[in-house]
Amino acid sequence: MVDADQTFVIVGGGLAGAKAAETLRAEGFNGRVILIGDERDHPYERPPLSKGYLTGAKERDSVFVHEAAWYAANDIELHLGQSVTAVDREARTVRLGDGTVIRFDKLLLATGAEPRRLDVPGTELAGVHHLRRLAHADRLRQVLAGLGRDNGHLVIAGGGWIGLEVAAAARGYGAEVTVVEADPTPLYRVLGPELGQLFADLHTDHGVRFHFGARLTEIVGQDGMVLAVRTDDGEEHPAHAVLAAIGAAPRTALAENSGLALVDRADGGGIAVDESLRTSDPDIYAAGDVAAAHHPLLHTRLRVEHWANALNGGPAAARAMLGRHVSYDRVPYFFTDQYDLGMEYSGWAPPGSYDQVVVRGDTGKREFIAFWLKEGRVLAGMNVNVWDVTDPLQELIRSRTAVDPEALADASVPLESLIRMG
Repeated sequence: MVDADQTFVIVGGGLAGAKAAETLRAEGFNGRVILIGDERDHPYERPPLSKGYLTGAKERDSVFVHEAAWYAANDIELHLGQSVTAVDREARTVRLGDGTVIRFDKLLLATGAEPRRLDVPGTELAGVHHLRRLAHADRLRQVLAGLGRDNGHLVIAGGGWIGLEVAAAARGYGAEVTVVEADPTPLYRVLGPELGQLFADLHTDHGVRFHFGARLTEIVGQDGMVLAVRTDDGEEHPAHAVLAAIGAAPRTALAENSGLALVDRADGGGIAVDESLRTSDPDIYAAGDVAAAHHPLLHTRLRVEHWANALNGGPAAARAMLGRHVSYDRVPYFFTDQYDLGMEYSGWAPPGSYDQVVVRGDTGKREFIAFWLKEGRVLAGMNVNVWDVTDPLQELIRSRTAVDPEALADASVPLESLIRMG
């Protein structure tokens, strides 16, 4: 057991950091655990910010990982509303924004990601929004309700998961919505054209307007308020609010300034970690959105910006910090809820990695499973309004064995019968 006089510091007050702290105590660590977060709120989960909390279906308190009293009860020292300005690897210390210096024996960087900013005129206007933090969701929830009352227009730059989830929430409030997306469909680079079009049709059926093949070039305003947006094809769209949903960038400044190995931005960026989530410094670990980990199952370095990676990566890093053997090989997983469509996606199938897409079920009814294959092996699967198939889907991916596409498409063939572990 790790000595009781040791200090483990966690930088990052999100889900990964909170679950790491929880795991340290659950695994019997009785030294100091210090959790530092640059937001004043206690650690919370991010999916509700664009789903249940944003729509009004869930209350604010539902987003928190633990009740506030849990941290004191488990002797977790909190420094909230504090940024870490420097990591001194030689002295084994972190410096906070208020000048406080804290020594560590092991350090976990769970600094997450930050929204990418639009680089166009007009971004300083009051009606331009991002969605990453709870404070953003608090503000955007009020904005969407106001747009709904006043028949206002929301323009969303970006047709990815966040953009589409906010579009669905905005339509629920009654706001007019236009999505500007450079690709031919939403989610084009994630799902490909056919399944991307399915999401376009879903939103069009609910009154969302799409403007594909275009990028925002200007946000037009007056007296500090948004009036319209212009795109690079000469179009102008009315807007009372704009959401920038053009992706997120890993927050690697601390790691970079302390000399830790990073992954090139062209390859997704992030802090380079091994399969145990250890960085190039043996006493420093990274987990969650910021970690670009060597994946032992997929045989590649992978940075995953989804809830399940924070949920599972934080505990994995905590166990590695305690000296346990860790091989973090979770199959990537994420989910979305938009209108009456629920979806779960497992696996990893970037553009160019697959040679076939097989569908089981009825895409017209939006009840199906899609499989991405390479030489007959399932790389990824997406179940839409079909439930309780995540476990066999992930086992199918793990098996890495060739599957008959006809059997894969046949709903009468149980997925479990196709699994042959290699």
